[in-house]
Amino acid sequence: MFIRLMAAALAASVAIPAVSANATDLEVTHWWTSGGEAAAVKVLADNYNALGDNKWVDGAIAGAGSTATPLIVSRILGGNPMGATQLNTGRDAEELVKAGLMTDLTDLAEKEHWKDIIRPAKLLDACTYQGHVYCVPINIHSWQWMWVNRHVFEDNGLKVPTNWDEFAAEAPQLKAKGIVPLATGAPWQVEGIRSVMQVGIGGKDLYMAINDKKSADAVKSDDNKKVWTAFSQARDMVDDGYTGRDWNVATNMVITGKAAGQIMGDWAQGEFGVAKQVAGKDYDCLPGLGYHGLLDTGGDSFYFPKNSNPDITKAQLELASMLLSKETQVKFNLAKGSLPVRGDVDLSAANACMKKGLEILKTPENVLPGTTQMLTPDTIGQLQDLAIQFFSSKMSVDDAIAKQADIISQAQ
Repeated sequence: MFIRLMAAALAASVAIPAVSANATDLEVTHWWTSGGEAAAVKVLADNYNALGDNKWVDGAIAGAGSTATPLIVSRILGGNPMGATQLNTGRDAEELVKAGLMTDLTDLAEKEHWKDIIRPAKLLDACTYQGHVYCVPINIHSWQWMWVNRHVFEDNGLKVPTNWDEFAAEAPQLKAKGIVPLATGAPWQVEGIRSVMQVGIGGKDLYMAINDKKSADAVKSDDNKKVWTAFSQARDMVDDGYTGRDWNVATNMVITGKAAGQIMGDWAQGEFGVAKQVAGKDYDCLPGLGYHGLLDTGGDSFYFPKNSNPDITKAQLELASMLLSKETQVKFNLAKGSLPVRGDVDLSAANACMKKGLEILKTPENVLPGTTQMLTPDTIGQLQDLAIQFFSSKMSVDDAIAKQADIISQAQ
């Protein structure tokens, strides 16, 4: 809907600008601006520049994907495309692809055998439309993680929790000591907590029934009521100043001991890495909230908007190829805290939490599609609005479930 509205508004008023005189400069837009993310971006830029033919021109956009994606889309629709752009793996660029605004990467994908090296296959499927490939998945990011500061518990004579119930049981004692039990922030982070609980508390069948099959009956089930009950526990654990907080600021609260834990995707590992924190010593990670060894396979992909300059098109294809090279996959993902999309790379340097993730991914039944692969941005936005309404009010669990059922029943 957003793309159609923007297209109507911009089509008659925005002229296509002239191509840059320096055709080997490739502007790359992304929203990776935290400490860990910046270190990962530097890997990509350095590796690309080292090829010698082209130059990475950084186009960082402050804020999360919810802020950056509309800006990226409006530029493409307005005839001022960047050379390449990060977007979530999934349906974020679906309408842009259908409108013929993205470069077709099929020939490169076939030449380099992407079908054979990218795993799970769902990631490449998410980049494919009518048999043609339009993006490069660069990593596997999963939301299904909780991060806890071991020292907060140990120093206060508490057991380091191994699951959500243990964490929730100790939350009142943490609060009494002036420690924020659960750090969070902007609306997308709050919705992330609920979505993680849908898997961690509700299990795989519930997650798929609601997000993939769009079952309102599943929303009204007892299993989903357990999810919202846990979400109401989380509502009581946050501090008054959480609204609008950046995710990496919330992660830093855990790192510094101001908060005990955070439910956040595995990109949080990049922040722990920059802070020289050691997994299993300074912090622990609980995939599936300590219950279900399941990971969704969202992540980041790069798209390459169509361009009339053949030199830029060549530069785009060189970047697309480099993103999947073994060297880039290892260095980038170790810095980012994510998992590589290639299954044939050496990750012996991975930390304890990354190894947990790699072990989970070995079993195909443990791999879930991310919500961005199953739900449209409109539906995700509605669920996010509901989550923040619930979190910032005394809305009952039953009322929240009724509202979620209405959203899912209308989802496409």
